Amino acid sequence: MHESTLLLIEVGALLLALGLLSRLADRIGVSPIPLYLLIGLALGEGGVVPMQEGEEFFAIGSEIGVILLLLMLGLEYTAVELVASLKRSRRAGVMDALLNALPGAAMALILGWGPVAAVALAGVTWVSSSGVVAKIIRDLGRLGNRETPTILSILVIEDLAMAFYLPVLSALVIGAGLLAGATALVIAVAVASLILFLALRHGRLVSALFSPHHGESLVLGVLGLTMLVAGLAQQVNVSAAVGAFLVGIALSGQVAHSAERVLTPLRDLFAAVFFVFFGIATDPADIVPVLIPAAVLAAVTMATKTATGWLAAREAGIGVPGRWRTGLTLTPRGEFSIVIATLAVAAGVEPQLAPLATAYVLLTIVGGSLLARLPDTAWFRARTTLPGPPRARPRPRPSAA
Repeated sequence: MHESTLLLIEVGALLLALGLLSRLADRIGVSPIPLYLLIGLALGEGGVVPMQEGEEFFAIGSEIGVILLLLMLGLEYTAVELVASLKRSRRAGVMDALLNALPGAAMALILGWGPVAAVALAGVTWVSSSGVVAKIIRDLGRLGNRETPTILSILVIEDLAMAFYLPVLSALVIGAGLLAGATALVIAVAVASLILFLALRHGRLVSALFSPHHGESLVLGVLGLTMLVAGLAQQVNVSAAVGAFLVGIALSGQVAHSAERVLTPLRDLFAAVFFVFFGIATDPADIVPVLIPAAVLAAVTMATKTATGWLAAREAGIGVPGRWRTGLTLTPRGEFSIVIATLAVAAGVEPQLAPLATAYVLLTIVGGSLLARLPDTAWFRARTTLPGPPRARPRPRPSAA
């Protein structure tokens, strides 16, 4: 069979399977990401039916998927919202980083993987999945709840923190040393600050380059600008994903809303390709030795993330049920965790980091999707709602003589 024919058959069959899996996940109310990872594991080296020709296509598609994921995350926020979130949730952001990054770093050191792998695994356990969390909030009808702005504030801070974390990790994993890492951080801060300044002061001028009413030119223009900035960012040792994220922040108003609408199908396509390729690149046999560390890490960091959300919601003056909803909703990890693990493994830091991250993401997404529903159950509310003060019994009236 001709190579191009086999490529079309493999890619077509896999995309059809992904579409059916996505529909199934939507019907049962869970994220499709674990299913994408599992099918990737089945098709990779050591899997049930290894791919022959489609792997290169999925490798390129996965890079586009990362860029689109970060672009769409940026489009969800404006520069003003980012600044407001930083001011409102500074303490929660610091607490989030400490409680959730340190367990990952500690696990890497316990496993003997070294300090660079510790920095990478700290990022894997730190950041919640914006996509999965947003889906949970939407599916459970909590968009109008009091705790939702607190959840979004934490997600915004984590997304923005990645703009500074990823360049430093990139410098560390290639062995560039402390000076190069500091230089990468300075460049990242300068680039992020410049784009945020332009978005705040001149966001309309950037958005004026595109027409929100002409879908074709909007898709081509925004995607072209994103690829260009991502490539230039990578050229100066700043993550391409960070460049895409900052482009999304720079766009505002109707252009941002229209771009999000027309690019969502592309994002969904290439994001699925990204997760499948991560599974393809991971040998299922490698997961077995790290399954116990992944389970322990998932249990610990789901607890610390719940504590993060609970404390942040309490600081915002939200009641006890809302505090539990905040913490449990934030537990799933996803796209950023996979991006970080991919970056580290590609640089040869620690091969077992990829299977551990795969198992960890699977456990937190499945577990987090189930835990997020607990606060709505009657038995959970009965056991977590603080009892009110005891009522004084009325004194009996004296009987008439």
